[in-house]
Amino acid sequence: MQATPAMGKEFWKSACPHDCPSACSLEVERLSSTRIGRIRGAAANSYTDGVVCAKVARYAERVHHPDRLKQPLQRVGPKGSGQFRPISWDAALDQVAEAFQRATLRHGAETVWPYHSGGTMGVVQRWGMDRLRHAMGYSRQKTTICVTPAESGWRAGVGKLLGADPREMAESDLIVVWGGNPVSTQVNVMTHVARARRERGAKLVVVDVYRTPTIEAADIGLVLRPGTDGALALAMMHVLLTEGLVDRAYLARHTDFGPDIEAHLADKTPQWASAVTGLGVDEIVDFARLYGRTQRSFLRLGFGFTRSRNGATAMHAVSCLPAMTGAWQHRGGGAFFLRFDRWGLDLTRAHGLDLIDPTTRIMDQSRIGPVLCGEPDALAGGPPVTAMLMQNANSANVAPESASVARGLAREDLFLCVHEQFMTATARYADILLPAAMFLEYDDIYYGLGHTHLTVGPAVLDRYEDCRTNHELICALGRRLGAPAERFDMSAVDLLDETLRASGKGTWAEATERGWIDCAESFEASHFMSGFPSSDGRFHFKPDWSAVGPYHAGLRALPDHLENHEQATKALPFRLVVPPARGFLNTTFSETPGSKKREGEPRALIHESDAARLGVVDGSLVRLANARGEVRLRARPALTAQPGIVIVEGNWPSDAYPGGVGINTLIGADPVPPNGGAAFHDTAVRISLDQLIVAPRTSPASRAE
Repeated sequence: MQATPAMGKEFWKSACPHDCPSACSLEVERLSSTRIGRIRGAAANSYTDGVVCAKVARYAERVHHPDRLKQPLQRVGPKGSGQFRPISWDAALDQVAEAFQRATLRHGAETVWPYHSGGTMGVVQRWGMDRLRHAMGYSRQKTTICVTPAESGWRAGVGKLLGADPREMAESDLIVVWGGNPVSTQVNVMTHVARARRERGAKLVVVDVYRTPTIEAADIGLVLRPGTDGALALAMMHVLLTEGLVDRAYLARHTDFGPDIEAHLADKTPQWASAVTGLGVDEIVDFARLYGRTQRSFLRLGFGFTRSRNGATAMHAVSCLPAMTGAWQHRGGGAFFLRFDRWGLDLTRAHGLDLIDPTTRIMDQSRIGPVLCGEPDALAGGPPVTAMLMQNANSANVAPESASVARGLAREDLFLCVHEQFMTATARYADILLPAAMFLEYDDIYYGLGHTHLTVGPAVLDRYEDCRTNHELICALGRRLGAPAERFDMSAVDLLDETLRASGKGTWAEATERGWIDCAESFEASHFMSGFPSSDGRFHFKPDWSAVGPYHAGLRALPDHLENHEQATKALPFRLVVPPARGFLNTTFSETPGSKKREGEPRALIHESDAARLGVVDGSLVRLANARGEVRLRARPALTAQPGIVIVEGNWPSDAYPGGVGINTLIGADPVPPNGGAAFHDTAVRISLDQLIVAPRTSPASRAE
């Protein structure tokens, strides 16, 4: 477990657990059994390559934060008040078990909804909750909040969440980062981009809706209107066809492309796309030509452009591009979005897969607000949710329609147990609040969704105060609730070791010695040289959307651009986009001094022409509003997005906003076609001046300007 000492310092191997595709392999400076120093990326891991983001590098700020929860607490004040008294672990667990049993007797087991999200991405420490869920027959969870629109679009064409090894970016001549901001959110991507630029003279093109730090680092930056990425991709395909830049032999051999698709693309001209996207005709044509003339062209696709109601169709349209040119045939060519479908882990025991009752209802994670407010369609025909265990989730801030989430959490007939590291907005609603260990205090394995490694994170530190791990809590509740004993009496290490052995991936001891398990496939397999992982082995220009998800009405079997996103209107003339901040990860890290200092405060970035018309100057307090609610925050005029677009970076805690209402209050919770998910970057709002601050507070200069 321990890395080689360097310069008199002791570094231990670990892995980042957070909701980021990089899943970095780490080396942690261990000062004692209870304290760490700096964290660095593992140099021997060929994807992490010695690099780690600044917020994880200073993780000591978080793991040793004085505001960490230290002991179990019982609510004594009104829900949401944050008023608690100490209670013992045994008494707390007894209350949780009794509450779940009472709820089950009254409404049936489905009234209990164990709920997890991306606070940790651990194979055991996150998804181990499902073992309890399935053993007890509690409601199941459709995990949609982050990737489902993008995943749906990728599956529609490619078939599975697989693609070219992202380390191949270093061997590319053109790298296109589409809908992602890796300088801020996946810094390892930029390591491989830098190598290609240095060694091959590669070009970097970035497509996004505002001037991110990654666009600032690009050779070509394309800033288009939100929700128009599909139109850009269609126009590129039009140019490729009209200028003879397609590989027709590849199309015939590996895809279902035909005259009907070519006819459909005939009027998707750069002029048409310019009117839709706001890009210049020359920008579109030049980009299409550059892409079509570069064999080793690598598309690194992000989540951002898919967090729209037309996000799945946009992803599908963009994923058609390497099939058009045959870029998949070349090393350093093709595309990568996310790897999830070929880890080869046998999770039967770890996740209780053999205990699933397929008749148990499944509720959408993204629709927690409508679920808790009792909307019949969100409840999927089952009883109201009257008992919950929440781990790794701050839904009162992070989920869409967060005002409805808060109303639901405040219900007096809802028993809520929250297992958390800090007093979050969600934790304030808990009846029982339990202190959670952090990743340096437990053992787990993490999916490298942005690369090919399973990263391994053994415990580095002793438990902090009276904290317990997610796995320990699930096991303790399982035993109290009468679940099968053999499912809840194994340590995390024993369960991980059994999982690896059953999967043919060695042992836990071997995995911790290495620090990761590389699950990379051959070039031929990852580039689909013998066929795509679809039903017929072909890339599908004509997807069967009904096979992807239930909300497929209106989706056509061809690459398409839909206008089903929230439209700007006279009443709601602005489009709101809420991308990640560099210093936060959802609301994680929003409590650490380094991240707070870097980000300053929530700001609405408004185009200078719009700001002048509204009378907004730097520091003005403005109101963003729609039918879902109203949010107050300070504004900054900026030339970062197109006119009519407002950008609010970062998922700040609600108490960071004047008035205490967080930005996701404005985001809709309606499911994105065809399979659900949240449209975080697809919101129509109005902006009004709240008051003019004559002497605006200073804050760090926006990295997006």
